[in-house]
Amino acid sequence: MKDVITAGVDGTPESLSAVQWAAQEAHTRQARLRLLHAWVLLAPEPVPHPLTEEDQNYWPHRMMDEAEAAVRARCPDLPVTRDLVAKDPYEALKDAAGQSDLLVLGSRNLGPVTRYVLGELGLQLVAHTDCPTVLVRTRQGGSTAGPAGPVVVGVGLRKPSEAVLAFAFDSAVRRGVPLRAVHGRHLPSFAYNRGGGVEPYAAEEAAQVARDELAKTLQPWREKYPDLRVDARVEMESAAPALLRDTAGAALLVVGRRHRRVLPAPRIGHVVQAVVHHAPCPVAVVPYE
Repeated sequence: MKDVITAGVDGTPESLSAVQWAAQEAHTRQARLRLLHAWVLLAPEPVPHPLTEEDQNYWPHRMMDEAEAAVRARCPDLPVTRDLVAKDPYEALKDAAGQSDLLVLGSRNLGPVTRYVLGELGLQLVAHTDCPTVLVRTRQGGSTAGPAGPVVVGVGLRKPSEAVLAFAFDSAVRRGVPLRAVHGRHLPSFAYNRGGGVEPYAAEEAAQVARDELAKTLQPWREKYPDLRVDARVEMESAAPALLRDTAGAALLVVGRRHRRVLPAPRIGHVVQAVVHHAPCPVAVVPYE
């Protein structure tokens, strides 16, 4: 554990929401929060006089001031470091991820051109970072008031990821909220009759097999966290719509991304692609081997 959470700062409302979420997470983990803004045109620091609007670094410093003020309003005693890096943002954030337990980024709200929702930078980082990356949209920064919703985790059963389950269980325990484990799969071919309709008995049989497999996967984790309430759900449909429906009211959605170190180049996959664009809550993408 590095005990560092890094939040990217770029002056947007989404970035500010990400900073607020990261601050609360750092407080929960008793970790240090690192605020990072990267710009290739940063002038050498420090300057010998107070910054004015004519100074090249005025706006980066102002962004950092606003981000830190938002943190102090929520977590006044949280240890915070500020880094202005004269580097390409992708390279700077990727380097920072290697020195952090968690990377937190702002994610744009849905607009008419959905392929730009996260922006090219966010998509690249999600696909390449070695540590979990959390994507937060505007007004998803979290609140210190009122009860929080559950942590939801997408569970694959072919090769269940220990890293994904560990992150999800730990996140739920830290927040003192239930964990909702969701597995989605298509009905097998034998559940359909010749007319294309679904045979109820066969469909239930397939669902029960999936429920048994999910229960077996979760059992060691239930034993490790005996006081955590776990709601296991099997949805007989593809994983992405199943997860999106079961994240209503959730505090956090946790999904996995296979960390491929060989060609072809890393991709985030269609399930991760769908949930980071459409989930109503922050999404944690956890790489695993």
